[in-house]
Amino acid sequence: MERVRIGAPVAEAAAQEAELLGANRVFVVCSGTLNSQTDEIARVIEALGDRFVGLFDAVRPHVPREDVIAATRVAADADPDMLLCVGGGSATDLAKILAITLEHGVREASQMDAYHLQVNPDTSVTAPTFSAPKIPVVVAPTTLAGGEFNALAGSTDEKSNVKEGYLHPAMTPKAVILDPALTLHTPEWLWLSTGVRALDHAFETLGSLESNGYYDGMAMNAIRLLSEGLVRVKENTDDVDARLMCQVGAWSSMVAIVAGLDMGVSHAVGHALGGSFNVPHGYTSCVMAPFALEYNREVNEHRQALISASLGAPQTPAHELADSLIRRLGMPRSLGEVGLTENDLPSLATYTFKDIWCGTNPNPIANPDALVPLLRRAL
Repeated sequence: MERVRIGAPVAEAAAQEAELLGANRVFVVCSGTLNSQTDEIARVIEALGDRFVGLFDAVRPHVPREDVIAATRVAADADPDMLLCVGGGSATDLAKILAITLEHGVREASQMDAYHLQVNPDTSVTAPTFSAPKIPVVVAPTTLAGGEFNALAGSTDEKSNVKEGYLHPAMTPKAVILDPALTLHTPEWLWLSTGVRALDHAFETLGSLESNGYYDGMAMNAIRLLSEGLVRVKENTDDVDARLMCQVGAWSSMVAIVAGLDMGVSHAVGHALGGSFNVPHGYTSCVMAPFALEYNREVNEHRQALISASLGAPQTPAHELADSLIRRLGMPRSLGEVGLTENDLPSLATYTFKDIWCGTNPNPIANPDALVPLLRRAL
């Protein structure tokens, strides 16, 4: 990553990025709603002028492989030299994976098997080797999930019903445009829930037994910014300063992940809930983060004390504070609230155990059966 533009209007900043990167053929990936119900994308296209060569706005949540292939075929005809994403986490993931599929001539969903991370039966992860994508990606996010700061992206294989990870350092966006005014179009539930997702990055950073002082400082900063900013936006949706506070907090929350720190069971369950049960990305952390904190407390209570301090109540357990904040934001707090039942728990446990971060939880999880009691508490 070369630049983060804080507070810049997206249309102006996008044109400037194209100029700086020497790009003459910019392909846009964006939210369908943003394209059809606002003038934001039209303004971006106008600012790009002759550099604009095409657009894809049909990505679905959790990025099904079929959507990646559909975007690839449209983009390949446009022959872009820069990918610009204006949208949420799914659009961002698609844009990053699109850089790979364009580079390697992928035109069928089955060809994506050669490029995603493989989770082995012992929960270890094998990364494929392939040449770096050359097309730069620039992202203007409309949510707080933080994928714009990360080389990792996810796409769901609808045949196996598993959300798979794609990772290469060159997938990291060259620039990020943080335009808080752009996020005024984001539905409140989506803004707040993805903000909790960003909080969960910080929670699992501070809960990790492998963290360090730098990661801890950035995660604590994230919690301070997000916990205040999200509440302020809940109280006044037009508070642009609070929205920018949230965006910078989300950036802070991603530092440890970008540097290679593994997350834990909340993220692992979240990937399974999203990819296999179609639960919105942000809701997954709203449901699981407090339960994961409580589950891990027996091995990392001293680490979780940093979370409590960041939330302004050093003597209160972190899982209680997280629960209270999420409820204050009006977000769901149980698997039942997002549509799951007791009958879903065994398959949710199985899918979770296939995730890259199940095996790196601070409190080890031996097998899918051992995960079911935790999931049952979250019903």
